[in-house]
Amino acid sequence: MNSSLVGNQSGRPFCLLAISYMETINFCLLEVVIIVFLMVLIISGNIIVIFVFHCAPLLNHHTTSYFIQTMAYADLLVGVSCLVPSLSLLHYPIVLSESLVCQIFGYVVSVLKSVSMASLACISIDRYIAITKPLTYNTLVTPWRLRICILTIWLYSCLVFLPSFHWGKPGYHGDVFQWCANSWNTDPYFTLFVVVMLYAPAAFIVCFTYFNIFRICQQHTKEINERRVRFSSQDGEAGEAQPCPDKRYAMVLFRITSVFYILWLPYIIYFLLESSNVYSNRVASFLTTWLAISNSFCNCVIYSLSNSVFQKGLKRLSGAICASCARQRVAKDSSTSRSKRSSNGCHV
Repeated sequence: MNSSLVGNQSGRPFCLLAISYMETINFCLLEVVIIVFLMVLIISGNIIVIFVFHCAPLLNHHTTSYFIQTMAYADLLVGVSCLVPSLSLLHYPIVLSESLVCQIFGYVVSVLKSVSMASLACISIDRYIAITKPLTYNTLVTPWRLRICILTIWLYSCLVFLPSFHWGKPGYHGDVFQWCANSWNTDPYFTLFVVVMLYAPAAFIVCFTYFNIFRICQQHTKEINERRVRFSSQDGEAGEAQPCPDKRYAMVLFRITSVFYILWLPYIIYFLLESSNVYSNRVASFLTTWLAISNSFCNCVIYSLSNSVFQKGLKRLSGAICASCARQRVAKDSSTSRSKRSSNGCHV
């Protein structure tokens, strides 16, 4: 993913995604546009999600809101960290050495995305417990235990990728720096370590829990409909099929999880191929990396389009902002009119 400027014989910058070179621009324009565009979307989208969760108390009734907000904060930090490669591509002077900056950037982004992946796994476990043990759910899942779980997610993610500074590249998030692309190589053993400690367990937990969640919901729906048909036949009224109430909310979370893994699958595949020295292509690494990072914005879109309570909170937030703007406009107009009246009185 080397979009760093590498001078060639003609003195022009080497940009992997450049469609054409412009003499008036001395940086990789297309790479900068992609990164800055994603950075703006990720930061603005997750700030909105965080504000909506604080403005909509009903969203906090679900214990999964703890993990959703954790993902939002992690994704927000991903967007902020994208400022580092943007400044590098724009030739902004950096105090630290390029090798240290690219290692720190790669480590931070890997940790933040690990937090998102682990949060999705915890969300699926939470929904699985809610459906399989509804009577003891409130005693098993408490706010104190949720906070401990979130803290554990952050600590575990930091520890998993900590060996990357000496063992090998955790991914190729930092390849916008020339040193990362040319000198910081992936290690097959470290890749296996990350897969065993993070990718494989998270994927297994998600597949296992959601498979059982939808299976149980299907059984509940069938039982509810059979009871409705039985009672309606006795009363002489036609019964309507009713879906499992937990299935609708599980579908929202399943969409978020599915999009996450769909966008991250090309990145993981390329990471494995590059680590095993089977295939290596800098253009492919750039595209798969920033496709995976774009997931930090997709969560906001999916949740806003799928959750009715979130939509109400978003309308409430936008209404409050519009009302505040209207009050400021009225106050400004009234102050302007007073100043005009006072100035007219002085001239009289």
